Parts: sequence; C-alpha cells; structure tokens
Amino acid sequence: MTENMIKWEIGEDRVLVLTMDDPTQSVNTANELFGTSLLATVERLEAEKDSFDGVIITSAKDTFFAGGDLQMLMDAGPGDEKRIADMLDFTKECVRRIETLGKPVVAAINGTALGGGFEIALATHHRVLLDGKGTVVGLPEVSLGLLPGAGGATRITRMIGVVPGFMNVIGQGQRHKPASAKSVGIVDEVVSTREEMFAAARAFIAANPDAAQPWDRKGFRIPGGTPAVPSFAANLPAIPANIRKQLKGAPMPAPLNALAAMVEGSQVDFATASKIETAYCTDLIVGKVSGNMVKALFFDLTALNKGAARPEGYEYRKPKRVLVLGAGMMGAGIAYVQAMAGMDVVLKDVSIEAAERGKGYSQKLLDKAVANGKISEAKRDEVLARIHPTVDAADAKGCDFVVEAVFESPELKKQVFAEIEDYVDDDALLGSNTSTLPISDLATGVEREEDFIGLHFFSPVDKMPLVEIVVGAKTSEATIARAIDYTLAIKKTPIVVNDSRGFFTSRVIQQFADQALSMVAEGVHPASVEQACLQAGYPVGALALADEINMKLQQKIQNSLRENLLAEGKRWIESKAYPLVDAMVDVHQRPGRLEKRGFYDYADDGTKLGLWPGIVDLYTKDDHGIAFIDMQERMLFAESIDTMRCFDEGVLRSVAEANIGSILGIGFPAWTGGVVQYINQYEGGLAGFVARADELRAKYGDRFEVPESLRQKAQAGEILS
Repeated sequence: MTENMIKWEIGEDRVLVLTMDDPTQSVNTANELFGTSLLATVERLEAEKDSFDGVIITSAKDTFFAGGDLQMLMDAGPGDEKRIADMLDFTKECVRRIETLGKPVVAAINGTALGGGFEIALATHHRVLLDGKGTVVGLPEVSLGLLPGAGGATRITRMIGVVPGFMNVIGQGQRHKPASAKSVGIVDEVVSTREEMFAAARAFIAANPDAAQPWDRKGFRIPGGTPAVPSFAANLPAIPANIRKQLKGAPMPAPLNALAAMVEGSQVDFATASKIETAYCTDLIVGKVSGNMVKALFFDLTALNKGAARPEGYEYRKPKRVLVLGAGMMGAGIAYVQAMAGMDVVLKDVSIEAAERGKGYSQKLLDKAVANGKISEAKRDEVLARIHPTVDAADAKGCDFVVEAVFESPELKKQVFAEIEDYVDDDALLGSNTSTLPISDLATGVEREEDFIGLHFFSPVDKMPLVEIVVGAKTSEATIARAIDYTLAIKKTPIVVNDSRGFFTSRVIQQFADQALSMVAEGVHPASVEQACLQAGYPVGALALADEINMKLQQKIQNSLRENLLAEGKRWIESKAYPLVDAMVDVHQRPGRLEKRGFYDYADDGTKLGLWPGIVDLYTKDDHGIAFIDMQERMLFAESIDTMRCFDEGVLRSVAEANIGSILGIGFPAWTGGVVQYINQYEGGLAGFVARADELRAKYGDRFEVPESLRQKAQAGEILS
C-alpha cells in the first residue's frame, strides 16, 4: 500500500496491528492523508479479513492521535454545510465499517488521544490506555465551540448514558487522565508499559473472538434510559437549565447542540443518531463562534505555549532557586506555583510570621489536593519542603531569579530590590509583579536594568493561567527569553508587552469597568448592567468585579492616570464612572467586598448577599433610554478600541497576545476569540465595526473614537492579523 500512513503488520498469532504514523508531521491528525489511508485500510480489512483474527489500532508517535484538522474547521463558514457534513459522514462510515467488521478490534492508546483521535478509539471494542507522563484522553470539542461529530456524541451516549456522558465527558470538554478515564468508563484498561498494553490488547482479542459493540447486540438499552422513560424525562429539563445557568446567557451554542444531539440520538437507531450528530456539529462548524474559539484557544494559545513570543538564539534556562519578595496573597501564590514546578523558593517578608503565613497558603492548597486524592502525602511534603520562609536578606544568596510581589508602591518596590540585589546571583533575573506601575521607572532602582522585567500575575495565582511579561526601556532580549522560560516552567501562558502605564490587561479592563459604572451613573438598573455583562459572555458582572478589586484602588488608579496623562500633555477624557466611584468610597463608604460593603452587600464570611438597595434608589432611572445591545457593545467596543490604541502606541506586539491576554487575563468573552478577533468577526468586518463605533460615539461620547489606523484598515478592506 503506497502513501498509506497506517502500517499493516500481521503476527504469527494472526493479530493484525495497524500503526498510524504520518510521515509528514510529528503527530497524527485527521488530514487528507489520513482520510485516504483510512479508506484504503478499511477496504483492505474487509477484503482480507479471513487472514487475521483480530485488530489492534495504535500509533508510532508519542501521542495516539491529535484530532481533527482544526484549520479546515476554523475556515469553514456559511455555504460549506454540505462539504462539512460529507467530511464528517465519510469518517463515520469508515470507522463504522471497522467496528462492524466481525472481528475484535482494540485501541492500544499509547499516548494522548483527544477529539477526533479519541473518537477513533471509541469505535473499537476495547480500549487499553498506556499511563504515560502527561497522557490525557477525552472529547474537548465543546471548549472550542464544537461537539464531537465523528461519532463521539453517539457512542458516548450508548456507552455510559446521556447524563453521565454529557456531564462527565462532553458537556465541558473534560480531559481525563488515565485513572479518571477508566473510572468514568471511557477506557477499559490502564497499563504501565507498552508491553503490557499490547499484551492486554492481544488477551482481549483471544478471549473475545466474536466481539461486537453493545449497541449492535439484540436487546441493547442505553444506560440510564432515554426520554421515553418517565423518570428520565422528568429530570431532563434540569440539564439545559443548568447549562444556561453556567453560561449565564453567553452566546455559546456548543453545549446545547451537544446535549440535543445526545438526547435526540438516544431515541433512534445508531445510523439515524449519527445523522443527527452530523447536523448539529455542522451547524456549529459553519458558525462564527467555533471559528473564533478555535483560532484563539487552539492556534493562538498553542503558539504562545510553545514560546512563539520568545526571542531566538538564547539558551533555555529554568530557574533553580527563586526569591519571592512579599508573602501576601500574590507572593504566596507565586511561591506555590514555583514549588509545584520543582523550583526551590525563598519566601521573604518583613516578619517571620508573615513569611510562614505565606507558606501556609501552599499548605492549605496541598492538603486539599491530598484530601481529593490528586496528590500523595509524600508529594505534598516534597513540595512544601521547597519553600523556605525568611526575613533575612542574606538568604537570597544563590537565587538566580527574583519575583517581587510587595504593595503597589514604587518606593517600596525599589527599597526591597536594593536590600537583596547584592546577595542574589550576579546574573539573576529581577522581576516585579505589578499591574500598573511603569517597569522602566521601577528598573531605575536596581543596578542591572537590562535584567529587570515586569511579571504581572493574576489573582488567584494558582488558578489564573496567564502571566503578562512587561518589557522595560532597557530590558534585554535575553531577559525576555528567561522570563518566558520561567512562565512556561510554572505552566502559565506568557504574553509579552511593552512598557506603559497599565500595560495592556490592566489598562483595557479599565475600559470595561468604566462603561459598566458609567451606565449605572446614567440611570441603568445595576442588575441590568450585570446581566448585560454576563449575556455578552463576561465571566462576572462588572459591579461584582469592582467590589472584588476594591474601589479605593480604582479611585487611586483613576486619579493617578488623570494626573500622569495631563502631566505628559496627553488627552484626558472624563467619565461618568469617576464621580460614582468617588461617591461609593468617600460618601457612602462602600469600597468593596474587603470591607463587606460595595455595590453588593456581603455576609461576614464574604458571601455576596445581593445588590445594595441604595445604589438602585440613588441612581436608577426608568427613562435612561439605553438599549440592552448598547449596554453590551459599549463594554466590548471600549475594550476593543483601546486595544487598537495599544497597538498604535507599541504596547502590544502581536494579535495572538492581544486575543489570549484578553481572554485568559481579563475575562473578555471567549466566544469572540479575543479582543482583536471580536473586531475581525463583527458583522461587516472592520468596516462594520467602525460604523457601529461611530454610532456609539455619537450616543455616548469620545471613548468610542476609532483610531485612525483602524479606520484606514477598514477602508482598505483589511483584517487584523
């Protein structure tokens, strides 16, 4: 068989091993070569099935199969329905012919299998998974705005039932480690070595010469029942209601499409269920949301996690011993992720009690992980042993990397660096965790400004996946490379931006908050503002976020920004949000959740109780005249327009970093594909976006003034890339 990536080998035991090995790339994917190879292999299987007693499907790569051709899926749009449906049905027909061959077929999954790759495994009669480092399996399509449309939804429904299948496998695109995959019921055996994997596969074939899928046997019933069962039907409405609750009204159709395919497919035969699955999947593929999410959360994210922003020509360096200055919430979180990454951590604060409390944060997280069975007690103790609380600057000796995480005061930050600079290694990287302070100014407090860089973490550090790396005026390329190496080592996604006040993320999220608070000041009911946020796809309402950040800080930032911009001779645009913030802090003394008084009332334990009635009484007007779509787009457009200014001012370096930074760092709605992709995909493209921005400016002021650079691109018919 020429030009076939699926190798064919029959052993003396009459077991046929089919090994997927695409010679054109490092992983196996559902590309054109795979399609032609699959069809040729299926035809040969049928023609020569008397020559073997069973089949093992495996891979020659480090992973089993990486999934579908996401570039093709991303590029699809209206008018491509037939092409997409035909592609899905072609794959389904091929794997269906394999599972109904009349011979036992086993998937020997030798590494990660996700999406379309795992759907191949689901079409076999038995799945043996090799428990290797980092191995995960699953159907993550929903997290990319899609659903498993190559048979995954149909088979999972029949394997474990509608509700468990949706809740544990498909609904949130969960990725399962080997033990979890076996527990959920999507793999049959987990083994430790390749030898055990093939032995288990052969043992199944020998013991099950007449293997067939359960759904192909007479009398099969779907586990847990179907809507035809009264008890199932009675509980079914709770699932879509729960989905809507989780989505909070965000325009993300994938979970509901997936559930519909599973529920409807459970009531018909396998072939009809497959057609239903194809229809719902095709609908998603040709829509905008899936293309947006695939671009950002696969292509852009993958590129950055592979170091796309890293300067070339510098040797990889992972820190060995890191000094963290400040053991408060941020410093404690930073110490934890470093220790988890295998780094030795010196955690310094002004008192040993504060430093010990910082280590205690890691203790709590690790104890919880032990209680949940995620790590062993030995692993917990090993991680904790890497964190060394101290008050002595001399303990910084031997540290090759520094992360400062003290209070947002330039004077204090410069002071703590001055105390330790003579102790750390001569070439130690000097990093400052700050969200707004200019890095170039902070760097003047150290002797080696070329080794100084901003490392903006997001709270809580153990959960938030982004680090915004900020390049000062004298920061060297080698330092940027080291900062990216560090960020990837602690399993965070790096974006690199140039220095400015507020950098990218802190600056742009201010536009979101500014518009939301302005609408409250203009008379919109606060509950409507929060709903506009959630239904636009933001993960949390702007007023709840303002309480979380604390309006004292908001007030300080807005006053500092006004003062500095005017001092620099730059334009300052007043906002209706500013007097509201001043009133909340100075008049009503309701700065936020920390004091248990903000836009919301809070219980003693910090639990949100509901909106403060006073904010409604003082500001809400029935005749405010602001349409709901305007509420949503004011926030989305304000962030997008300021992002374009960040490009014009040289703050942002790439579209990928803007998109990923906005989604992972500041909660820009994921369905948009990120803050730049939102502009690209707006109805009418850039020209449509500019026209709508002009409408918003006429209604709501100069914050919606479009940068000339964007207007010119719109006139030229370009896209932002």
